[in-house]
Amino acid sequence: MFDASLWALVGLILFLALLWYLKVPGKIGAALDQQADNIKQELEGARKLREEAQALMAEYQRKRKEAEAEAAQIVADAKVEADRLANEAKAALEEMIARRTKAAEAKIAQAETNAIAEVRSRAADVAVKAAETIVASSAVNAEVQDKVLKQSISQVSANLN
Repeated sequence: MFDASLWALVGLILFLALLWYLKVPGKIGAALDQQADNIKQELEGARKLREEAQALMAEYQRKRKEAEAEAAQIVADAKVEADRLANEAKAALEEMIARRTKAAEAKIAQAETNAIAEVRSRAADVAVKAAETIVASSAVNAEVQDKVLKQSISQVSANLN
């Protein structure tokens, strides 16, 4: 009468009724829903972490670019300062050379003036000596006077050279 297939069907129906009575499909659905919610929360957390990491990376890249720009500005400022200092040193050197050249020219001019004054003084001394000689020999005849005059003139020209 009843064969094994019928008993298997009745057992399956009873088993499914028991599962439905114990609300197993709802519990399985709730567990799956809970797992899906957990996965969504983890995905949302991962998305937030990724956004934060991207924001942090963008911030660090911005800071790096600012630091590079600042370093480039420092290098440019240093070059400008070095050029300015070099120009100032060059101008100071040129000014010092000009002052020393002017001082040397002034010393040379003073030496020339002193030399001319000394030559004039010696020429005057020679002229006085020649005049003394002429006056002393004025008592002598004209021929002797001419001879003395010629000697005096040659002495003056020799002393001037």
